[in-house]
Amino acid sequence: MKFFSSFFLAGLITTAASAQVKPEWTTVFSKINTEVDQHSKAYSSLKTATETIGHRLTGSENGKKAEEFAYNLLKSYGFKDVKYQPFEVESWSRGSLTVKIGSDKNNLQAVKAVSLAHAPVKANVQLELVDMGNGLEEDYTSNPGKATGKIAVVYLGILPGSKSGLKNLHRSEKTALSTKYGAKGIIIINTANGGILLTGTASVTGKLIPDPAVCIGKEDGMKLKEEMKKTTHYAAIDMTNQSGLIKARNVIATIKGKTQPNEKVIIGGHLDSWDLATGAIDNGIGSFAVMDMARTFQALKLQPERTVEFVMFMGEEQGLLGSRAYVDQAMKNKSINQIRYMLNYDMTNDPKGFSTTIIESKELFEGIGAIAQTFDTSYKNLFNNGAGLHSDHQPFMLQGIPTGGGAGGRLPNNAGPCYHADCDDFKLVDDKGLRNTVRYGAMLLYGVADSKELKAKRFTDLEVRDFMIKNNLKEALQIAGEWRWD
Repeated sequence: MKFFSSFFLAGLITTAASAQVKPEWTTVFSKINTEVDQHSKAYSSLKTATETIGHRLTGSENGKKAEEFAYNLLKSYGFKDVKYQPFEVESWSRGSLTVKIGSDKNNLQAVKAVSLAHAPVKANVQLELVDMGNGLEEDYTSNPGKATGKIAVVYLGILPGSKSGLKNLHRSEKTALSTKYGAKGIIIINTANGGILLTGTASVTGKLIPDPAVCIGKEDGMKLKEEMKKTTHYAAIDMTNQSGLIKARNVIATIKGKTQPNEKVIIGGHLDSWDLATGAIDNGIGSFAVMDMARTFQALKLQPERTVEFVMFMGEEQGLLGSRAYVDQAMKNKSINQIRYMLNYDMTNDPKGFSTTIIESKELFEGIGAIAQTFDTSYKNLFNNGAGLHSDHQPFMLQGIPTGGGAGGRLPNNAGPCYHADCDDFKLVDDKGLRNTVRYGAMLLYGVADSKELKAKRFTDLEVRDFMIKNNLKEALQIAGEWRWD
């Protein structure tokens, strides 16, 4: 809703944006705002995809259907330059699983569980359980040998009552630590209430891990922890899974830059999902928002100064497979040097600001946001400078490329507990929040791609190292085997 006078707005935009914002952007952004409000197809196209495709697991028949759906959708929006970017990688899919737990080895009881991705193709073990708390390195180093030859039980998050200041790790990193310290399997307790089970990769490399890894519900897990304080418990895990080379395709639509076609801004979101549900939140709301940004650019015939690529990545869930393939190809053909920015939309919803790895972009991002705020005062024009891992920006960021996207939003309809779970369904999606992702994201994209002077240089290798250390990412990268510095 608009509450400011035009005089005040002009002053606000000028003050916030300084020389970074072009005067004509106010008109362009107004057109974007109207187009998205009146004609957005993100919500309807995502609904159709969830109803007609189902899950979008990379390498599956459903994954292939999702790739074709995205390709055809972008074509229908008038893109002449739409292409597949094929890649072939080792991938994983689940088979059968039985988990039994109890204090009597001869009378174990079945527990509801789900395999974590990249667990072995076949595993059949019955071993003693050991409570390894949060599953952080200090949980193992403070109890040398405690996990050796046993199955580690760890909490997905940070347990209530833990000492302050602990930094949580990704489930794959907790699994790597359990293996490092001699465990022969891991049971991860989910943080969500209601018996919800979480899937996702347990591998930091995207390759098979040596020992079984499963997730159990919070209620079962916390009860187990209490029982383990009283008596020794055991678990029997019997699983089969599939692994092998699969073929998948990123989908790319391009708008050639008006004056600087050899400089490129990439905006992407992963199209794939896990197979337990339809992946409406993870990452339907991100990838279908990006496709609607593409539709908006085509509908308004927007052509910024730099080339824009809209990329639907596959394989993110199984180890950033599509974005790694994109970066590997770009390094081989040297087009990596053309990329000025990578904007990533992964579970982004109703953003209230923008984020970036590049502090020098603050003035530009806030200037773009100041204009966005004139169309809706619920947009707060927040700014965040920092970084994290485990999404498709990561391969770009590790090559020093500036990355960013929407920030400050919240998932709709209490969708958080359904992350990677069987309740990630379209009923969780909020039309208004999705439209806000599209309109603010389209404004950010246009501003970055059209900026006369883009203050966002690519980091040198040493600057990447220092940035990773500054953002407390060294330990996670070391565990993953991706720390390339001494």
